[in-house]
Amino acid sequence: MKPIVPFFSVIITTYNRSALVIRALNSLISQTESDWEAIIIDDGSKDDTADSVSAFLNPGKLNYVWQMPQGAAQAKNHGIYLSKGKYITFLDSDDEYYPCHLQTRKWILETNPGAGFLHGGMKVIGSEYVPDRWNYDKMIHLKDCSVGGTFFIKRELCLALGGFADIPFGHDADFFDRINTSEIIKIKTSEPTYIYHRETSNSITNHFAAYNNSSCFL
Repeated sequence: MKPIVPFFSVIITTYNRSALVIRALNSLISQTESDWEAIIIDDGSKDDTADSVSAFLNPGKLNYVWQMPQGAAQAKNHGIYLSKGKYITFLDSDDEYYPCHLQTRKWILETNPGAGFLHGGMKVIGSEYVPDRWNYDKMIHLKDCSVGGTFFIKRELCLALGGFADIPFGHDADFFDRINTSEIIKIKTSEPTYIYHRETSNSITNHFAAYNNSSCFL
C-alpha cells in the first residue's frame, strides 16, 4: 500500500526550552489544518524537555528525537531527513502559530502549484530590530531579514539544495540566499500568522546579539 504523505512536515528544533516548547506545541495542535506531521529534534537538551513534550507525542503524527548536540542547522537537517511531507516548514521552539497558519499557507501553495518556496507573514512580539549579520554593530529591521520560521519549501527541493549549511550563524539567511539564486519559483505572503517572539533573553537573536554575534538569520 502506498504510504500516506502529509501535506506539511513541521520541523521543531529545540535546546533546553522545556517551558517554551509547550507553547509552540499547543499552537501546533490547535491548527485548523490537520494534514501535517511534526518532528521535534532535541539538540541535546539537559533539562526536562523530554518530559514536557511527552503528553503531545503521537507516533506517526508528532514524534520526538533526541540527538547529541550538533547545532541548529544539523538539527533542522535531521528533521528534514526524517520528514515525509510534501512541504517542509519550521516552528522555532520559542515561537508559535496562529490557529489558521497552516491552513492559509496550504491555500496559497495549492493556489500556486508551480511555487516551490513560500515565506513571510509574521507578527513580532518584542524588538523588531536585530544586528546585521555582516556588521554586528548595525541594527536592521526584521522586514529586511529572512525569517526561517516562515519558510515553506517542497521537500525534494530542500533535499536538492542540501538542506542548511553547517555554519555557526546565519544558516537561515544562507539557505534563503541559495533559494534566491536558484530557479525555484518563490512567493511571499504578508499574512501575519507566524508569531515571532523576541521579548525574552532566550530568543535566539537576543542571545546572539548579547555576544555581538551575527543574527538576521532568524
